[in-house]
Amino acid sequence: MKILVLNCGSSSIKYQLIDMANNAAVMAKGLLERIGLEMGEFTHKYHGEKHYEQLPIPDHTAGIKIVLNALTDPKIGVIKDLNEIGAVGNRVAHGGELFKGSCLVTDEVIEKIKSLTDLAPLHTPGNLAGIFAMQKVLPNVKQAVVFDTAFHSTLPPKSYLYGLPYEYYEKYGIRRYGFHGTSHKYVAEKAAKMVGKDWKDLKIVSCHLGSGASICAIDHGKSVDTSMGMTPLEGLIMGSRPGDVDPGALQFLFEKEMAAGKTWKDIVTMLNKKCGLVGISGGKQDMRDIRAGRDAGDERCTYAFDMFAQKVKKYIGAYIAEMGGCDIVLFTGGIGENAWFMRHPILENMECLGIKVDMELNDKTAGEDGIVSTPDSPVTAIVVTTDEEYVIASDTYNLVK
Repeated sequence: MKILVLNCGSSSIKYQLIDMANNAAVMAKGLLERIGLEMGEFTHKYHGEKHYEQLPIPDHTAGIKIVLNALTDPKIGVIKDLNEIGAVGNRVAHGGELFKGSCLVTDEVIEKIKSLTDLAPLHTPGNLAGIFAMQKVLPNVKQAVVFDTAFHSTLPPKSYLYGLPYEYYEKYGIRRYGFHGTSHKYVAEKAAKMVGKDWKDLKIVSCHLGSGASICAIDHGKSVDTSMGMTPLEGLIMGSRPGDVDPGALQFLFEKEMAAGKTWKDIVTMLNKKCGLVGISGGKQDMRDIRAGRDAGDERCTYAFDMFAQKVKKYIGAYIAEMGGCDIVLFTGGIGENAWFMRHPILENMECLGIKVDMELNDKTAGEDGIVSTPDSPVTAIVVTTDEEYVIASDTYNLVK
């Protein structure tokens, strides 16, 4: 069965066509950007080749049609007929407390997702737009939804409750939900297999480090704590998000900026797009650029680099203490997998927590799976490549099958 995996944002569509009958081989993948603007961008990769064009993409329905046309195109396509698509798997950011696992799309499921829009106003409308667009274009193909939050449904109250009046949790569902659950679950299982053990017998700290970044404490196969909160803004400093910030500082900022004519929408945009590494470094988000700036003596790039490393190290230590020990600390995501120069300061001087790293091995490991701790290290440090699209395709395949 061939599964089309969709990850739809407010103005973008990422996709992969995965052949589950052929060892989950990726047949094609691509990205549509700037949906709804005057001119959009379309990148399609197939058989080692790349197709790019600029064209109007007025809405998600038009975007889905572009994707399906590309997949069946005589020159750049990989299938002869749309009937070859057995099912569609949709990534959905927020499942709240209603969804504890993946499920098939029904009218009832759609209504429940709609009811959670307030919890992820920047993500859920795009997620739903992709589902609706596919229903219009391929109405007879079954769809599944895979939630970023589902893996964290095992968080205990001591981890998910905030120190606010309890009535706000009861009335509005204000609590920690966590994200990147699809990735954390996949890499934790994979890391355990790399050391020849069952992940349900281990205590694991999973570090998903990329433009969006989060850390998860996984105790015997269950998520027991995670750094992202009710929204993806909390926790680590990220590419363009601030991470942990004193609410009083935000109140002070809001009052000053709104008095200067800024709107609430402007402030929300700032928190999601202009903070984190971008805000500290002065416009740089890629960790390679920040490292280059630091090496060149740029003070603000140095701040951004050091802040990221320090916050990751802090959460690792906290979660090891919380679980009462640790067997594996793993690194995944764009930064976690590739930026050996960032893993270096995170992992150095961690012997007090049982982490002994072979820095020469660490510095050689980039973009591939590998153990970077010493043979005698009580805690194994591992680099693990993630594959969230595979998890979505696998869940979809199992549900449809």
